[in-house]
Amino acid sequence: MPGKPPRICGCGRKVPAGLRCECQAKADAERKARFDRTRPSSSARGYTSKWERARAEFLAAHPFCRRCGAPATVVDHVKPHRGDAALFWDRKNWQALCVNHHSSAKQSEERRAARGQRK
Repeated sequence: MPGKPPRICGCGRKVPAGLRCECQAKADAERKARFDRTRPSSSARGYTSKWERARAEFLAAHPFCRRCGAPATVVDHVKPHRGDAALFWDRKNWQALCVNHHSSAKQSEERRAARGQRK
């Protein structure tokens, strides 16, 4: 079965199927940098040394990703806390995830949910 053909980016470059053009990657990095400049620091969002100790304790008790069983390295908030300290520290709202599930699948789900709320 043949693969998808390359596509032409808006900048005119030929890009292999499934890959991003250099100009798109640069635009993504710039967009993320603009967002990060407006975002409070991690400690201002609650990720302090107290969090690091609680996170390590939770991962010791829950060493595997809740979704795939791979070694877990991230403690994720099931329901985004959005600055709510009670929800942030509610261990029933925590789940152990691998980096892949936290950084890709979970973030995509949250973006889809946010788009649904705006409609």
